[in-house]
Amino acid sequence: MELVREYLAFESEEVPISESRPFIEANTIPAKLKEIKESHIIPVFTKDNEQVISHANFIETAVNVVDQLFSKELVLKPNTRLSHPIKGRVPSARDKPVNQLLEHEKTLYYERMAFIIEIPSISDYIGGNQLSLTVGGVKAYNLDNLSTKKGADEHFKVFIGFQNKVCTNMCVWSDGYVGDLKVKNQHQLYTAIYNLFSSYQSASHLATMKDLTNYFLTEQQFAKLVGKARMYNHLPTDIKAEMPPLLFGDNQIGAVVKDYYKDESFCRDSNGNINLWRLYNLFTEANKSTYIDNFLDRSVNALQFVNQIKTGLDSKKGNWFLN
Repeated sequence: MELVREYLAFESEEVPISESRPFIEANTIPAKLKEIKESHIIPVFTKDNEQVISHANFIETAVNVVDQLFSKELVLKPNTRLSHPIKGRVPSARDKPVNQLLEHEKTLYYERMAFIIEIPSISDYIGGNQLSLTVGGVKAYNLDNLSTKKGADEHFKVFIGFQNKVCTNMCVWSDGYVGDLKVKNQHQLYTAIYNLFSSYQSASHLATMKDLTNYFLTEQQFAKLVGKARMYNHLPTDIKAEMPPLLFGDNQIGAVVKDYYKDESFCRDSNGNINLWRLYNLFTEANKSTYIDNFLDRSVNALQFVNQIKTGLDSKKGNWFLN
């Protein structure tokens, strides 16, 4: 499978930011890398006061890997979202009322961060939608044990996949995702990201998603799927243990139903039918309401779930969500 490639010369100061529309919305704010580097303090390991791998370190490491592997491609600037602010103050302002604090007396960092870097010169089309190669990651300091010394494992989530340009939905699959990357230093982080990005099979990922356009659910099948999805989290533990996981809750399933009727790009057709590519995008759109912590895990689960539905349509045994 041949990807569309355009080799574009550009000056770094002219490069736009990766898709400025939010790729995740829940409880997040946008931020520029310069702001994170210059204005946010860096947490430390409390036993020795050594700094952790910061959000800026993480983003810049990923940028360096992308520059190494995709040196002939157009690479956009990172799009970064932050959540869970941790506010503080310098010691000299310990007794000041909040409304009297000066800017230089305030400290701030964000516990959780997600970013994407788009490579739009590598793209393809599925169902009339343009998809651009995109990499990114998530860092949450709350997953690290900061009460110890430097050298303890630091945790990261890293992915390489595609972004649907129609809706900014992230298309991530398991072969392009490491959900609990543990490293002790920035060199290990670089190596792990490099290994993931360089081994990613984009053609296989695209082929899997393109195949979804060939499968359809009727309105009755969609209704049954929705009902079973709402039942899933309440199943007895022994029954649920035998089934593949569904990480989407009632709020996300409700959003899928709403968009089945109203989404301009991925709603049902005039007969009430919907193909699995559109269904997949209803799930990835609903995933934008997920907090940073679980965003990528649900992104991967969306494709796994819809592929299970496809397998059920092919099988005489069917699928629990459709039976």
